[in-house]
Amino acid sequence: MSTVNSFDAKETLSVGGEDYEIYALDAVEGHEKLPYSLKILLENLLRTEDGANITADHVRALGSWDPSADPDTEIQFTPARVIMQDFTGVPCVVDLATMREAVQELGGDPERINPLAPAEMVIDHSVMIDVAGRLDALEKNMELEYGRNKERYQFLRWGQTAFDDFKVVPPGTGIVHQVNIEYLARTVMTREVDGVTRAYPDSCVGTDSHTTMVNGLGVLGWGVGGIEAEAAMLGQPVSMLIPRVVGFKLTGQIPPAATATDVVLTITEMLRNHGAVGKFVEFYGDGVGQVPLANRATIGNMSPEFGSTCAIFPIDEVTVDYLRLTSRSEEQLALVEAYAKRQGLWHDPSKEAVYSEYLELDLSTVVPSIAGPKRPQDRIVLTEAKESFREVLPTYAAHGEVQQEDGDTAGTFPASDPAAPGGDNDSGGSAPVHSPRNGRPSAPTAVAGRDFTIDHGIVSIASITSCTNTSNPSVMMAAGLLARNAVAKGLTSKPWVKTSMAPGSQVVTNYYEKAGLWPELEALGFHLVGYGCTTCIGNSGPLDQEISDAIAENDLAVTAVLSGNRNFEGRINPDVKMNYLASPPLVIAYALAGTMDFDFENDPLGQDSEGNDVFLRDIWPSPTEVEQVIAENITQEMFSSDYADVFTGDERWRSLDTPEGATFAWDAESTYVRKPPYFEGMGITPEPVTDISGARVLAKLGDSTTTDHISPAGSIKADSPAGRYLREHGVERKDFNSYGSRRGNHEVMIRGTFANIRIKNQLLDGVEGGYTKNFLTGEQEFIYDAAQAYAEQGIPLVVLAGKEYGTGSSRDWAAKGTKLLGVRAVITESYERIHRSNLIGMGVLPLQFPAGESAESLGLTGEETFDISGVTALNEGTTPKTVKVTATKEDGTAVEFDAVVRIDTPGEADYFRNGGILQYVLRSLVAA
Repeated sequence: MSTVNSFDAKETLSVGGEDYEIYALDAVEGHEKLPYSLKILLENLLRTEDGANITADHVRALGSWDPSADPDTEIQFTPARVIMQDFTGVPCVVDLATMREAVQELGGDPERINPLAPAEMVIDHSVMIDVAGRLDALEKNMELEYGRNKERYQFLRWGQTAFDDFKVVPPGTGIVHQVNIEYLARTVMTREVDGVTRAYPDSCVGTDSHTTMVNGLGVLGWGVGGIEAEAAMLGQPVSMLIPRVVGFKLTGQIPPAATATDVVLTITEMLRNHGAVGKFVEFYGDGVGQVPLANRATIGNMSPEFGSTCAIFPIDEVTVDYLRLTSRSEEQLALVEAYAKRQGLWHDPSKEAVYSEYLELDLSTVVPSIAGPKRPQDRIVLTEAKESFREVLPTYAAHGEVQQEDGDTAGTFPASDPAAPGGDNDSGGSAPVHSPRNGRPSAPTAVAGRDFTIDHGIVSIASITSCTNTSNPSVMMAAGLLARNAVAKGLTSKPWVKTSMAPGSQVVTNYYEKAGLWPELEALGFHLVGYGCTTCIGNSGPLDQEISDAIAENDLAVTAVLSGNRNFEGRINPDVKMNYLASPPLVIAYALAGTMDFDFENDPLGQDSEGNDVFLRDIWPSPTEVEQVIAENITQEMFSSDYADVFTGDERWRSLDTPEGATFAWDAESTYVRKPPYFEGMGITPEPVTDISGARVLAKLGDSTTTDHISPAGSIKADSPAGRYLREHGVERKDFNSYGSRRGNHEVMIRGTFANIRIKNQLLDGVEGGYTKNFLTGEQEFIYDAAQAYAEQGIPLVVLAGKEYGTGSSRDWAAKGTKLLGVRAVITESYERIHRSNLIGMGVLPLQFPAGESAESLGLTGEETFDISGVTALNEGTTPKTVKVTATKEDGTAVEFDAVVRIDTPGEADYFRNGGILQYVLRSLVAA
């Protein structure tokens, strides 16, 4: 609550007979030229000014923002609310429950640990596609979900009752970001303060990097680690530097053949090439008004993929129309419009703000695209997809060069094709996978017990999933209409493709039903499998055993195509090496093609009943048809009815036994929810920070090491340390579930750190997976086992890495696991924003090689012993710009360099001195 009003900004706004207290931006000189996003921050500072952490100087610094300057002014942003998904949310609630006990042990009141801002969690990451391609898939998958996750769900039900202002959206409702834009987002918040109703911009931080999807509604928000989210829930502001803002001008209109997904992939590529890490991106210009809200949300959603903190659109008529469609009250709509216009937050194309950097896209130049095979920014023009696949195949397959052939060869066709020698058409294959005259990838493989042959490049998974696209009716309806047209032409999905449909909310199901599109989607195998992230988070479920065996036995490089935002190595499915992002209609097209080795322009998808070739262009729906079907079939009533009892849940949820009490009764036998060790032995004052000596390298990693590499979310291998732990605790292999679902158990998650099956530790030669060289024995070991051996000897650890370390999801366990393995410092060429922040939040020192230097240029192999001095300067209340690193080789020679300390703000320095952000908050609450 603000105690200072230095700018006399407080005034009353009357809307529809109601009075609201607001903090007027025009009280601050310079406000009118600020970008929209910085105006939101300015109001935030005005409203939370307390004369200590947030002062009049901070407000003036933002009002007089210099767009050309590098960020150097720290401010404190207090988000209006916190939103979580269950993978990252469960450990948040575990930590809050643990903090309650720690407060009690330090002599405080456990109920002081309570959200001070509204906190909402949507359970959307736990459903797995165990069952697909059949009518009962949804019911079967939900049964399995509740069976696997009963302990977690009981724990969350306890949290919902134990903590004030904490609500849970139960499983089977939708994906967090889609539920956020369709229901939870307010755009303008109201709250009772000292007997008056205060109105202020909606803003949020979320425990998922794609929190930025809500930017499409004009809501400033971004993903943070679960650690930062917990602090925000407890009233701790987010410490940040006033950022540079990229103004992204949109002009023109999307051409008929392109989709919102293609726009997003184009923008992602442009901003990655431009450099947007750590910056705000804001869209402006005449073209903004032509961008539907769903497309804005799709663009905002992909902000983490191009590295920006946010990617925001201003409020305008399009915003209000969407709020009306999604059944927000007329009073709320009136408040949003009146507040935005009074504060200069309403989009006016004639008034252009000043930006730090400028980009422009003419939407009419966008062409159909996909991205892959391992990064979302690697866009491929669809007409070049076949050629691109063939170029990269040798990277993924030992014998993956494209081979030219003369004449027919049995291995070049699926055996189900009538043109294949001895083939028949019972299983639905209707075209050769590879035309002999064009050559083919090199490993035709018969599938045991099945009547077809697979090869490198087959599409093994085609999944319409994820918040990015399932929130967007234009691409979802296009997919439904393409399915209808394909079925009318007699086309079928190839029998080796695992097909699935996981909408982002029940509204999608409703408009498919009303439009009559489900039968055709189901005819192609795209049955409803659940409401959740599924494939995009790695919950794609197993492939058919015979196909999985054929892939493994022949080391095939097969592909997945999904309408998601993440396609990192090892993420989607352990059998699949190459992952491609595509729009929902293209996902269906690839299911029909059955292979990535396919040219949609020249290769037919099959033949119609009269034997005529059918090409993708023959079944692609027109934009006019898509718009007409949307207009006729999406109604306000769908949103109002689907969200009427959003927190109530179904009978499964309501019948769960729910523990009671202010503190949680931990079950010593639980393999899902355990009390973590972060606060054990913690005193009321922090221990001094120390230098690091005699450290060994736990892992030496390359560029673009993602949080998926560091802390995988997907399946747990039976022979891994985590699998071994679960077996020792009586868990059968079929009940392992995923790393993501077990984030409430630190024992599993420590063992899963650096355990991605595709991670490459350069301390070992050509080995993939969670292994390292144990320098105590000279042997290759699991990273967890080596870390335990080092801990027994009291040897600290460091990690070396290249550029963009920590890209990807805002995965708090990537930092927590790093800390609990005994890693004291990470030295990289550069970081992604969230992971660097999370490392500090866990008391791990983030360092950077000197500009232009790397482990390779410095001649570091990772075999050295590391000493890091100068860290103790933090004890004097200052943050050193550099620390001295001495890496001593076995022969006694040393490499010395000054590493840049990436503790960027005084607030981050406070967290680090305390051993982490939670320790800092805990001590602050007890001392208050």
